[in-house]
Parts: sequence; structure tokens; C-alpha cells
Amino acid sequence: MKIEHRVGVAVPAEVIWAVISDLPGWAAWNPLYPEAHGVIGYGEKLKLKLALPGQEPRIIEPRVVDWTPDEAIHWQLSMMKGLVKSIRYLEIEALGPTNCVFSNGEIFSGLLGLRAVRPLRKSIRQGFEAMGEAVRERCETIWRERQAEAT
Repeated sequence: MKIEHRVGVAVPAEVIWAVISDLPGWAAWNPLYPEAHGVIGYGEKLKLKLALPGQEPRIIEPRVVDWTPDEAIHWQLSMMKGLVKSIRYLEIEALGPTNCVFSNGEIFSGLLGLRAVRPLRKSIRQGFEAMGEAVRERCETIWRERQAEAT
């Protein structure tokens, strides 16, 4: 099962990358992960507070499995002793010098993946939408401020 949110962001890819790769900075803008610790690097373990709408916040500790500056961060999480697995992705698709699509989603698998996720699907989608819109707002604000300083 895949759940995803995509949003257009009117900034260069490197602005989005600077925002999403700054884990300590997430507390200032990210409603889905109000606390984030760790570094983006292959095999690195992250410690994130996941705050899905309508759910009790909880700590998750995924491992970074792939990342490319200005393009993507992917992490993997295994729950219930491997019966539920997921790949979470934050991806930037540059469409031009100052416009991108930011995608954030998750692909669930494992023996109990579908069964465990189905009741949370609406909450997960709402969380991804909230994060996507927050990324857009944060990045476009930063870009407007940079443009104003440059003039």
C-alpha cells in the first residue's frame, strides 16, 4: 500500500533540500514530526516524534537507506518484529530553476502491513498533506526573503 502527497513549490530544489535535510530545524515548521534527531547519511538511525492527526504522538527510529542532495531522502522502518515494514520518502522533482514538486509518502509492506495501516490511512494522508503544505510555506517564505534581500 502506498500513501502519498505531492505539492508544487515555487523555489529552487536546493531551498527545499536545505529545509528537509535540517532535522533539528523541523521543530520550527513540521507538524508531522515536531521533534527530529539524527543526521542524513547512509545507514544512519533517526529518532523522530511522529504526530499523526488524531493519534497519540510516538517515537519512531527509522534508518536512512538512501539520500541524494537536492533530490531525495528515503528511510526504512520495521515494526512488529518485521511484520510491518515501510519505506518513507521525501522527494524533490525540479521542473525548472524556481519550481519543483515536493512528494512525501510511504510504501507499506510486510505480512501485516496492509492490515496494520488500513485503519490509519486517513490520518497518515492528513499528516502527509500537513507536512507537504508546511514544506511549501516554509520554503516559499525563505525564498521570498532571499529575493527581497537580493534587491
